[in-house]
Amino acid sequence: MKQGKHDPQLLKLAMEIGVGYAKKRGFDDFGKGISPKDKVECIYRLLVTDKLIQPLAVDKEDGPNMKHKLVLWISRQLPEDHELLNE
Repeated sequence: MKQGKHDPQLLKLAMEIGVGYAKKRGFDDFGKGISPKDKVECIYRLLVTDKLIQPLAVDKEDGPNMKHKLVLWISRQLPEDHELLNE
């Protein structure tokens, strides 16, 4: 899995939009005690449950792969000429 130079910014954007999506679905905001790793997993699982992204194979479900899935998801939501998509 090759990481692009804008992946950290794309992940941050994916998390912001994912949290907003979760709130619209009726979930509470993440408390201060929730780790970033747990936030990634929660957003990933919500998007899988709502069939917005394909689930990873069970043996591939780990932090880096979930982050990569979120980056791919947000990359597909952005317009083609978005600055974060230009490598």
